[in-house]
Amino acid sequence: MSEQEEPPNQRRTATRPSTRPLMQAVAFATVYLIWGSTYLGIRVAVRTIPPFLMSGCRYLLAGGVLFAALRATGVAAPTLAQWLRSGLAGVVMLAVGNGLVTWAEQKVASNFAALLISAVPLYVALLEWLRPRGSRPPAHQLAGILVGAAGMAVLVWPDPHALAAPSAAGIVAVLISGFAWAAGTLYARYSPHHPNAVMAAAQQMIAGAVALLVIGLVRGEAGPGALSAVTWSSFLAFLYLAIFGSLVAFSAFGWLITVSTPARLSTTAFVNPVVAVILGWALLGETLASRALAGAILIVCAVVVMTVGLAPLRWLARYRYTAPPE
Repeated sequence: MSEQEEPPNQRRTATRPSTRPLMQAVAFATVYLIWGSTYLGIRVAVRTIPPFLMSGCRYLLAGGVLFAALRATGVAAPTLAQWLRSGLAGVVMLAVGNGLVTWAEQKVASNFAALLISAVPLYVALLEWLRPRGSRPPAHQLAGILVGAAGMAVLVWPDPHALAAPSAAGIVAVLISGFAWAAGTLYARYSPHHPNAVMAAAQQMIAGAVALLVIGLVRGEAGPGALSAVTWSSFLAFLYLAIFGSLVAFSAFGWLITVSTPARLSTTAFVNPVVAVILGWALLGETLASRALAGAILIVCAVVVMTVGLAPLRWLARYRYTAPPE
């Protein structure tokens, strides 16, 4: 019997239950740390590499290597229907989602882009509600959406006292990017795909890469002298993005989509920006204006409320400090 014909109950028991929590923890840690650092990597890479071609080559390399490795180990080839469904998810998540944020990081700082992307759980909750047979978010998620929307407004509202305001086009591109990533994630979760989750991730990367390369070629990014302008720092950042950001982290995320919940997947949205802000400050000297920092705090609080509920806030409200005995 081929892998595609394997009964669902057999596929679910292929991984021993005792190892599943550990594997999920490792996969989440991988996505948290590596994807938090990719904002810095993108910022360095697009200094001398055109954004859409860089992103397309990144995913084509990672997706091609992963696809070839899986086929060599006997994983069944995807059907045409599986290519179409995974391809659509890849185009939405990677060509639109990652492509736009890569382009935007030519115009906005890596930490600011990461904070805008942290609103993805808001989009996920709304799209989950609006999709056919979707469910209405519970009260704490609705509260989180409202608080997060307020944080977004504070974050992107022009600051007349700022010395260098972020590009309006860059802000819009990142907002659209986050919405596309949320839509693609939900589609990938609920649509039928290859029974091997890592193969589905490879398909998404290949399809997204083709779309990104087409966009780059149409924009004229492969003009004369494009390669000669690439610096070693940008090239090394590209390799890091391709190997770790795509091949390792995106494969882990693709597997988590099939075994975890949208709420847990959304936790990446408040861990990744923290990593991105720390790295942007430590390695690139990026800072945040006080208003942007206030908006970021609101967004992170909103995502925490949406994913873990109001229990921590209730505990803090009841907490009373007791001095230790002298």
